[in-house]
Amino acid sequence: MRTIYRDIDALAASGVPVYADRGAEGGYRLLDGYRVRLNGLSQSEAGALFLAGLPGPAAALGLDAAMIAGQNKLLAALPANLRDDAGRMQERFYLDAPSWFGEAEEPKHLREIAGAVLRGTLIEIRYQSWHAQKQRRVAPLGLVLKGGSWYLAGQVGGSVRTYRIARVLDCTSLDIGFDRPADFDLAAYWQKATLRMEAEMHPNVAIVRLSPFGVKLLDALSSPYVRTRTQLDETADADGWRIARIPTGKTSWHAAAELLRLGPEAEVLEPAELRDKMIDLTRQMSARYEVPRRRRK
Repeated sequence: MRTIYRDIDALAASGVPVYADRGAEGGYRLLDGYRVRLNGLSQSEAGALFLAGLPGPAAALGLDAAMIAGQNKLLAALPANLRDDAGRMQERFYLDAPSWFGEAEEPKHLREIAGAVLRGTLIEIRYQSWHAQKQRRVAPLGLVLKGGSWYLAGQVGGSVRTYRIARVLDCTSLDIGFDRPADFDLAAYWQKATLRMEAEMHPNVAIVRLSPFGVKLLDALSSPYVRTRTQLDETADADGWRIARIPTGKTSWHAAAELLRLGPEAEVLEPAELRDKMIDLTRQMSARYEVPRRRRK
């Protein structure tokens, strides 16, 4: 009896018009004439479902045919007025996942890894890291598509790590299940992992003098992590230049490579090692361009 009451409460909370008739012949009833309208989808909700269909990633995972079939079934079940809105969404919005001038990756082992993610089974991979090739037995927890590149969140030895699938050289699916961590949240993990990666890539700070145009260049050319963590002085000097404290790479070479994009609109003040590196590189560049270009025969 308690289970029935809970179910009735759940139906009422979800918007189903259930009411009680009291008395000996009483009970619970639906409001006369009530019909389920595809889970009550609104006009904007129906359009959003079609906007969420990503043909490129679905094809990469081998799910393009399933996605098209599912959309066709959903379209057939929609009322006529909602079908037109869903069609307009597909015609007028398109997602281009890769960054500018980049290409979407199609890793060799993506579909096999995706299958293991869905089945909840272990995989063995040979992975090319920055330093060496490594053999790993991984519990695949989820896939992420970032800027046209696919990444695997996988558990190894009790900790979750990130693997770029394009660097997986070999992959073997195992018919061995694993216990998925009950508290694992893929979106939350990815957000923390990307912030940690950015922090590891920009552990130092450079004090840089920027022209007004240099401030605009920094905003246009820097990553979101660098932009949000750059401290820019409010006051400017007589020439309009301002002091900025900018997160930079691990080495002076990496930091200089990032700051050279600002050209003559930036002057590194500290640290001294980075300033010396900027002087050395700009002198080499100047000497290179001062040499007359060789004429072709």
